[in-house]
Amino acid sequence: MGTKINSLENRKESYKTSRNVLKSFKYAFSGISYVLNTSRNFKIQLIFAVTSLMIGFLLQISISNYVILIATIMSVLILEILNTSIESLVDLVLKKEFSSLAKISKDTSAGAVLLASINSVIIALYIFVPKIKFLF
Repeated sequence: MGTKINSLENRKESYKTSRNVLKSFKYAFSGISYVLNTSRNFKIQLIFAVTSLMIGFLLQISISNYVILIATIMSVLILEILNTSIESLVDLVLKKEFSSLAKISKDTSAGAVLLASINSVIIALYIFVPKIKFLF
């Protein structure tokens, strides 16, 4: 929790748009780092992503299938970051009070990640099953 507060104190003027491109990248990487350090699901998704890429390498999938695989992986990770952002924003606004609309917001953003994850499994099956069948 202390780290979270310190990073927020360093950005007291975070409502302003940065005019420095390098600082903008720094803020973006800070957001990715935050999700990586705080989100169990993001870590799990990264493990599956790396595993999928390694399987793709071992099965020698085509470049076009690699592009599809990477795009699918990125969509899941992007949605997980957006889900974390939405959940944090809802928590900030409500200050730990229950709201049925907040529940809808959090549940639907989690649902988007779930659908992307299901889609990624379908894509992986489409890419990997024919290659695995060929081995036997």
